Amino acid sequence: MKYGEKAIKKAKLQLWDNPHPERDYEINISFPEFTCLCPRSGYPDFATIKINYVPDKKIVELKSLKLFLNSFRDVHISHEDATNRIYEALAEKLKPRFLEVIGDFNPRGNVKTIVRVSSDPQGEQD
Repeated sequence: MKYGEKAIKKAKLQLWDNPHPERDYEINISFPEFTCLCPRSGYPDFATIKINYVPDKKIVELKSLKLFLNSFRDVHISHEDATNRIYEALAEKLKPRFLEVIGDFNPRGNVKTIVRVSSDPQGEQD
């Protein structure tokens, strides 16, 4: 097993203290190389995962986030489940003031899927 594979296998989200917890500000993260496997066919699915959040006391450390997201690459999982699992892990760890995770999946079979999970109870979208 190569060192990158070992790092991905041990992936755990790590947090840092928010340097400005007194202020509401938004953090936008884009991960354009997300992959997972179709639970039915086993073919790879590709997506851009977008994470937008307003931190409270903690922020996510980016390398740990990259490794966490890479841990899905050999998982047979639906677009909906992958996006929701990423949301749940970040919500549980960060406890942010606001969180939105968007799974923007590449078309397969001429079908494009975008899954949006948000802590906004109104479901307001841009």
